[in-house]
Amino acid sequence: MSAAPEYQLGEQKYRWPIPPEGGWTADDLDRIPGLPPHTELIDGSLVFMSPQTAFHGRAMRLFENALLDQAPDHLDVLREMAIKLDERNRPEPDVLVFSVDANTGHRQTWFKPEDIVLAVEVVSDDSVVRDREVKPRKYAAAGVPHFWRVEANGEGLPIVYVYELDPALMAYTPTGIHHNRLKLDVPFTIDVDLTAVNRRR
Repeated sequence: MSAAPEYQLGEQKYRWPIPPEGGWTADDLDRIPGLPPHTELIDGSLVFMSPQTAFHGRAMRLFENALLDQAPDHLDVLREMAIKLDERNRPEPDVLVFSVDANTGHRQTWFKPEDIVLAVEVVSDDSVVRDREVKPRKYAAAGVPHFWRVEANGEGLPIVYVYELDPALMAYTPTGIHHNRLKLDVPFTIDVDLTAVNRRR
């Protein structure tokens, strides 16, 4: 691992890791000291998260709770857990649904793509291109069967763009754009009141 140079911002000193030749690998994320929480790896490069907005946090809460309530017993739900797509890509969906059998213990930091049923990305200002273009393409190529992209409308309510994998093309096909209510039969029966995003349980 390369030495990290120091730089100063105000009174605070920081160290940034210098990537090795060829870029970082997925396993490096568990070994690089001092990385900010929820750092992702995209094409061998580290991607840091910007400060979270209220919409982003509330949307993750809404979908995590709704999916946990409605998922069948053989599936589990977590937020902000990584998928190791390959050696150079380890993105972290905002919410994911996966097989219960994929749980390996309390120190687990990532899942295999074949264990994932659904990946959900809530779009932030700094993640528009990644969440609309880069990540869906990579999730599909890795065989993740369902993908939702969540964006805020002008009133701060979620719009959900739903995609399903075409296994012949290994690419996503859009199956619907949902306002106010998300009601689906796949990957399991789901009914979510999208207007409840700001509602406490």
